Amino acid sequence: MISVDTNALIADLSAMIRCPSTNSFGTADVETAEAAMADLFERQLLALGLEVGSHDVTPGRRNVWGILKGSGGGPTVLLAGHLDTVGVEGYAAPFEPVVKDGNIYGRGSCDMKAGLAAYLEVIRHFQRSGTKLAGDLIVAGLVDEEHAMIGSEFFGHNGPSVDCAIIAEPSELRICPVHKGQMLMTVRTRGLAVHSSLPDKGRNAIFHMTELLNGFRDYARELSQRAPHPLAGVPSFNVGIIRGGDNVCAVPDLCEIEIDRRTVPGETASQVMAEIQAILDHAKARIPEMEVEIDPPFLDVPPLDTPQDAPVMRAVKNACTTVTGNAPIDVFPGSTDAPNLRCPAVICGAGSLAQCHSLNEYVSIAQIEDAVRIYVHALLDLQNLSNTPQKDR
Repeated sequence: MISVDTNALIADLSAMIRCPSTNSFGTADVETAEAAMADLFERQLLALGLEVGSHDVTPGRRNVWGILKGSGGGPTVLLAGHLDTVGVEGYAAPFEPVVKDGNIYGRGSCDMKAGLAAYLEVIRHFQRSGTKLAGDLIVAGLVDEEHAMIGSEFFGHNGPSVDCAIIAEPSELRICPVHKGQMLMTVRTRGLAVHSSLPDKGRNAIFHMTELLNGFRDYARELSQRAPHPLAGVPSFNVGIIRGGDNVCAVPDLCEIEIDRRTVPGETASQVMAEIQAILDHAKARIPEMEVEIDPPFLDVPPLDTPQDAPVMRAVKNACTTVTGNAPIDVFPGSTDAPNLRCPAVICGAGSLAQCHSLNEYVSIAQIEDAVRIYVHALLDLQNLSNTPQKDR
């Protein structure tokens, strides 16, 4: 049996909830979005006596991690989570944790400060029990997962070398070795502005964008009919934002859309860009005077596709079976930091995705306790299952 200090777990998570770390999604105060939370998590890691490191991803935004040193010879395992949360508009008292009916409420409680708190309790377990892992255990808090995932991208290239990772995104303790990738980008058409009483003297950027939108609608339909991946299903395409014009009495000279392309394992970014460029080229062939441009993706996260026989996957399956009696395997619905970490990774965490980004966010305390037990069992199992050599960066 693995004992869990529930009081310490709740205290850690409550402190995190009280610490606002709202991602500004590229708007004002972006440089301080997670600053206080990074400081708090660093103090929590230092209080456990860990070897602590950090790096600035951009000015004022830093990843923080702690290392529980192993005795040598075992795999280096990463437990990673993000420091930021979504916004709180319309949320009453988002930063005041409330413990009620076996749950803890507050912004970030589920997504995903519960995971960070669970990691701290994992460290305490090994310290209380005197258990020495062969390999190093690294616990990391990363910035900007909710927007462009610059924290995990930076960590994957510049952080400590690791052999595998467990990510505590809320999966209701389901084991998720797969999720779709995500590419976000901006497409714009440019026209010529004139008074709306003389439309033939101008070029209407919104009308031109309509031609592109028709092509993108057909593209989305075609993607939905492709052969599905066994877990991830079919790729998808969505237009989520459209902007154009600034005066109803003027022919608009600019129209922009932001598009979201979800990829499945086996697809590449270059393949996707070629497909989208073909749609732009087709529209230009129909309207030769069209001026259209596409920006490089501001988010480009590849699909997660960890093999079923990877040591980390086998260890988490064994751990879930031991702790909960079953080991359900599923696809994670959203994109995560996991593929950026450049190692085999599995998502498994307390909480339901339905609670993420809600205005009454909460997580089950019992599920966090089980998550701690799962991580401990998996880490112990990995000492025997993993023969993976240290990764080169």
